Amino acid sequence: MDSTKKFKEQYLAGEIDFEAIDDFSYAWGMSDEECTLAQYLGLDAEEEDAWVSQSEDALREMLDAQKKERGM
Repeated sequence: MDSTKKFKEQYLAGEIDFEAIDDFSYAWGMSDEECTLAQYLGLDAEEEDAWVSQSEDALREMLDAQKKERGM
């Protein structure tokens, strides 16, 4: 896992599976980072809202749509 890239960037590049979001969330919780979890993951407000208000699957669908747009 490349610690210089955020979750979203790595996921969209096909470098990690979606389930890695749990590892990133754990790392954020154990860190001294002053940013929000969404910022740590690299999520925008719409993506964060889908994740929190709807489900993890809703976030995955949004990110997968972005992957398709990029030709991944």
